[in-house]
Amino acid sequence: MVDLKQVTKIFHRGTANERRALENIDLHLEDGEFVTVIGSNGAGKSTMLNAIAGVWPIDSGTITLDGVDISSMPEHKRASLLGRVFQDPMTGTAADMQIIENLALAARRGKKRRLAWQYSPIEKEDYKLLLATLGLGLEDRLNAKVGLLSGGQRQALTLLMATLQQPRLLLLDEHTAALDPKTAQKVLEITDQIVIENHLTALMVTHNMNDAIRHGNRLVMMNGGKIIFDCRGEEKKKLTVEDLMEKFAQSAGSELASDRALLG
Repeated sequence: MVDLKQVTKIFHRGTANERRALENIDLHLEDGEFVTVIGSNGAGKSTMLNAIAGVWPIDSGTITLDGVDISSMPEHKRASLLGRVFQDPMTGTAADMQIIENLALAARRGKKRRLAWQYSPIEKEDYKLLLATLGLGLEDRLNAKVGLLSGGQRQALTLLMATLQQPRLLLLDEHTAALDPKTAQKVLEITDQIVIENHLTALMVTHNMNDAIRHGNRLVMMNGGKIIFDCRGEEKKKLTVEDLMEKFAQSAGSELASDRALLG
């Protein structure tokens, strides 16, 4: 489904501030894999997601999605292939528009739109059913402005919008980091539900090692722009936070006093 081969990204090349954010990254994702990505600040996690999304061009290597080389494809063209949820709950929705209007826009993503458009009664019923699956009562608030929702409600809505058209790849960039622990867990439960039920391929960056272990079927650890640990299946199920700290110490060549040292 997704192939990164020898992907390198260097910021401020040739200056005193030169930084190799990604260094010869190789990563292959199978169809339907849910991969959690963890690492310290500056490890290259978000840079990798931004490179896949086309936020900036890579310096070398290739990025292939569903058999198509998208390395040089502009960001707006990749948008029809990708779903993305950001850390800030305010990103990804239109605050001054109603919930139903936001969903209707998401449903028309990549399609030709006119200045005048409206949703049909059938669409409205479909949206109500979709919102009901979130278990947040939003199905009864279709005409509410999105700006009035809580951070968790808004992030759950953003998740729904990002996956409404079955993206080839879902990118989750610390999408629960700005939420309180209880709300974050609810959003992660909804994430699991949406990814599994729709058989989506997903990459989720997180700073929480417990979340990285609990969610997804594969875990990747990054440091210094490189992938230093990659596990899946039964090996991942048996992982503990202590195991991750030890793996980091072995691979990065440095000791960790606690998980907070890894998480920055």
